[in-house]
Amino acid sequence: MKELKEKIFQAQSEGDIASLYVLESQAHETFDEDTLMAYYANILDLALERLTNALENLEKLDMTEVQDFATLRALYEYAIEHYSAGSATDASALFEVLGGISNDEAFSAAMKVHRAGCDSRISFDDFIDEYVDMAATQNGGKFYISFFKKEIE
Repeated sequence: MKELKEKIFQAQSEGDIASLYVLESQAHETFDEDTLMAYYANILDLALERLTNALENLEKLDMTEVQDFATLRALYEYAIEHYSAGSATDASALFEVLGGISNDEAFSAAMKVHRAGCDSRISFDDFIDEYVDMAATQNGGKFYISFFKKEIE
């Protein structure tokens, strides 16, 4: 456990979100629920810092750059947490920012569909059931919901 904590501390001090995701399965095997929550909170803090820097510098996050990819993943997971918890307004705002900050057209298009679901007040479960092609999404190899059965009006 000491070695894992040292690796995590090193990654955190370097702002290396990607390495924290690499260590994620070990963290799940080793840490209790409270420690895991703190682990994910650290990932989110780093992602929010990177987002703030990108916005201040008027930069887009590049999906092909590992730290930007990990940042988008962390922020997407945060937005999904909001959506699934019923905070559609907060989730919508996050999806809007994600769609605008990424240089990846497919990701940005998917965030528009997510946002439309939130703005239409469709519950997360109904969004998944009615609009998401889960089989294609699960086989698509992406960290985000990327295949849809139909467009949201």
